[in-house]
Amino acid sequence: MNSLERFYATINREPVDRPAAWIGMPDIHSQPALFDYYGVKNLHELKLAIGDDFYAVEVPYQSPNASAIFAAFDWYMDGNVDAENRTLTADGCFKDAEEIEDLAFFQWPDPEKYIDPEECRRRVELAPPDKAAIGMLWACHFQDTCASFGMETALMNMVANPEIYEAVDEKILSFYLKAAEIFYEATKGKLHAVLIGNDVGSQRGPLISPEMVRRFVIPGCKKLVDQAHSYGLKVIYHSCGSIVDIIPDLIEAGVDAVHPIQALAAGMDPENLKAKFDGKVSFCGGVDTQYLLVNGSPEEVRQKVRQLRTIFPTGLIISPSHEAIMPDVPPANIHALFEEATKIY
Repeated sequence: MNSLERFYATINREPVDRPAAWIGMPDIHSQPALFDYYGVKNLHELKLAIGDDFYAVEVPYQSPNASAIFAAFDWYMDGNVDAENRTLTADGCFKDAEEIEDLAFFQWPDPEKYIDPEECRRRVELAPPDKAAIGMLWACHFQDTCASFGMETALMNMVANPEIYEAVDEKILSFYLKAAEIFYEATKGKLHAVLIGNDVGSQRGPLISPEMVRRFVIPGCKKLVDQAHSYGLKVIYHSCGSIVDIIPDLIEAGVDAVHPIQALAAGMDPENLKAKFDGKVSFCGGVDTQYLLVNGSPEEVRQKVRQLRTIFPTGLIISPSHEAIMPDVPPANIHALFEEATKIY
């Protein structure tokens, strides 16, 4: 099997020669140590040296205020969005909005102005033809809506003033749907999957009730999933934390795989996920980044990968349980993870 065949077989829970595996997107501050360990010069070379099955592509986005699509909105109206140190808890520009008319002052960005289709194509064409090219769209409309008000105000509006919350969410979702269309059209026939999502989980359970997730998050999820599927793409849906209670809703929305299986969050252990959802959805993640990859030995990492392979002979893309490897993860543990995951027994 080549990487692309292995990816599709894993997503479809069909037999594989070995599990599909993915490094995710290493944090910019962790990249120098990984470059040094693998003897490479840049992220492109690292993606090839790791030996996993994916080639991740960030959607190119460059506006006067932002250099990343996940930081496209200037909620603090200070002329610059810090893509590295964003917060959902600071008061956003809609904090005091009570009526729909109170939102009119905000200048919504147009993704058509800030996404270059040629650059989209160039980035995707860097992927080797036998690897699964995955677009990192994110489209975190729940998180962006929370940031636009400030999280406390946003959550209160869900209960006390849902119309104004939904009005902002709709605008944000429209932005991401248009951005996705530009990206998908530019890369048609060359892209295989897309990662979207919202962090709706804490260590112990969802941040909001499953009922509120179904009202305020799942409808947007379904629109994004349907759009991606219309281009023939598989959808990997990201949420950190314990989201076991809402996985059935993600399945109903059409998600192909759930990412990243935050291994130490309540109910997210692989045995529980296998028991509850076997045959219904695939997963991506499972190798703990809160303790194991940070503090464990390479042999302990190998043992975890072997365990995951036993529990999920297919249907699991083995990956760190966070999309961004942080600087506190020793490169030797990353090497152990992928060396064990890519063995063919």
